[in-house]
Amino acid sequence: MKAVIQRVKSVSVTVDTKVVSSIEIGLLILLGIESEDTQEDIDWLAGKIARLRIFSDENDAMNLSILDVNGDAIVVSQFTLHASTKKGNRPSFIMAARPDIAIPLYEAFVLQLEKELNKKVGTGIFGAMMDVALVNDGPVTIVIDSKNRT
Repeated sequence: MKAVIQRVKSVSVTVDTKVVSSIEIGLLILLGIESEDTQEDIDWLAGKIARLRIFSDENDAMNLSILDVNGDAIVVSQFTLHASTKKGNRPSFIMAARPDIAIPLYEAFVLQLEKELNKKVGTGIFGAMMDVALVNDGPVTIVIDSKNRT
């Protein structure tokens, strides 16, 4: 499971001209799921994101987590995070989980993150063409892969 985490001042997700999620201060999490992912990946990644100290404290040092700043989060499924560009110029997405596997894992991740944050988490619409508008704060962008924990 791969996640691109962006610290944001604001983010909104729009599908067919309708805003389906929006937040102010918090995190945009782009989530890529592969077939090998399990509940263990979900639990580890959600916990890591909830405790990740990437928000500034009173001394402008990144010492605070999303929990510390009472921030919000939006999770957007993004199979393209598992693109392989080793051969040719057209990316291969063979490592990305098919929807029948990815959707339940995506939904389980959102539920686990809600437990970690003790609040509702916004989402995009799985498989939809989405417009994601954000103001990246910093910019701060972190990539985490649950398969590379050490």
